Amino acid sequence: MTGTDALRWPRGIAPVRFGGFSTRIELRAAALTVLFLLVALAVAVWSLTVGSAGIGVAQVWSAFTGTASTGTSRIVLEWRLPRVVFALLGGAALAIGGAVFQSITRNPLGSPDIIGFSSGAYTGALIAGLIATGSAVGTSIGALTGALLTGVAVHLLAFKRGVSATRIVVIGVGLSMFLSAFNSWLLTTMQLEAAITAASWGAGSLAEIAWGNVLPVVIGLVVCGPVVLWLAADMRMLEMGDDAGRGVGVRAETVRVVLLLMGVLLIALVTASAGPIAFVALAAPQLAMRLTGTPGIRILPAAVFGALLLAASDLVARTVIAPTQLPVGVVTLCLGGAYLVWLLATSRRGSRR
Repeated sequence: MTGTDALRWPRGIAPVRFGGFSTRIELRAAALTVLFLLVALAVAVWSLTVGSAGIGVAQVWSAFTGTASTGTSRIVLEWRLPRVVFALLGGAALAIGGAVFQSITRNPLGSPDIIGFSSGAYTGALIAGLIATGSAVGTSIGALTGALLTGVAVHLLAFKRGVSATRIVVIGVGLSMFLSAFNSWLLTTMQLEAAITAASWGAGSLAEIAWGNVLPVVIGLVVCGPVVLWLAADMRMLEMGDDAGRGVGVRAETVRVVLLLMGVLLIALVTASAGPIAFVALAAPQLAMRLTGTPGIRILPAAVFGALLLAASDLVARTVIAPTQLPVGVVTLCLGGAYLVWLLATSRRGSRR
């Protein structure tokens, strides 16, 4: 970097160039993101050692290297590892989806939990339960379909000579309330076994996660993640309004539709396997932004912090009342309530200054 470059770039920001592609790295955000990642991996390793069968870190390592006993390898690689990997990847997917929605709506409460997508996924799962009588595959397909249809409905209802961020939030909240009431009615009409399955799924749990549940989330991150990162600069421009975005050549409607589709897919893929897990999509982008000190939401810090939140929440769910396990959704709901109180308190304090 030349002396002229040093004057051009603010302190704490480093330019990176690869041929014709250039970007900038916020050094504080990058350092803290790496730290969050290391903590998330440490929580993941700890989770692999926790359970009814006590397994140390050395035994976990031997399972990875193929020198452990058959029983230890089965426990680590077939039972615990899929759950831990899903928590990391699912948390990242939820956080990316939440970051997209909060950026598009320009609202820290513009989360899939708040504006109806989780309720829509639950509706799809309940309808699938009525049709397929509690089939796990049917529940997953129904949840995925319900979330996608809810996303289409919110976008169409919010469209009026363009899509207003305020309209997305208001219509999403209204649709969420309607779907929640409809879901309660559906539960009363289902057969007992199907209702129990649907209610258990609706609490959000990683207890039944297997490698087959991990693969769709991996595919979703591989497909949707690069698209969101590629459009991240346009997304930040749209945070200042559509007119400002169009002024620098951003195709506002196209970018918004693509980002909404990517966000809905990521949320739906996680929800289809584990049920609606609250709080992560809502809080991870905001907490990452505040801790890293960035002026807006950044995708990679949010994803890493989301992975840490869900992995840590699942560890708490497994251990807080062991040997009984809580659904991870119960833990994230408790954390979400505390987060909302903190967010409202800090917002009120800031408005008084």
